[in-house]
Amino acid sequence: QLQASGGGLVQAGGSLRLSCATSGRTFSIYYMGWFRQAPGKEREFVARISWGDGVAIYADSVKGRFTISRDNAKNTVYLQMNSLKPEDTAVYYCATRRAPGASVVARAYEYWGQGTQVTVSS
Repeated sequence: QLQASGGGLVQAGGSLRLSCATSGRTFSIYYMGWFRQAPGKEREFVARISWGDGVAIYADSVKGRFTISRDNAKNTVYLQMNSLKPEDTAVYYCATRRAPGASVVARAYEYWGQGTQVTVSS
């Protein structure tokens, strides 16, 4: 199970940190990812991190502003979001994938959290 939290309302330029805790078998996790979905749009990739070695990749739209990290001891992945923009407004989801390979498309992930709303006002 994945439990996402940390969303909220923030002004443009502000920061939020999202958390995603997993209570499942973390030895079976290869990637943990963050995706987001704005109203009327498809779910899009934000960032993902390799559970084992911590290698992270980002969508171009968030590169330099967002940082994904993990705490293996707490079975938790974080998404630090700085310099937020109104276009970052969306429901943010965390997800896990059990094998290497495709990691920037939503259909590659097997398990999903419930989502947390992030709203950035201008």
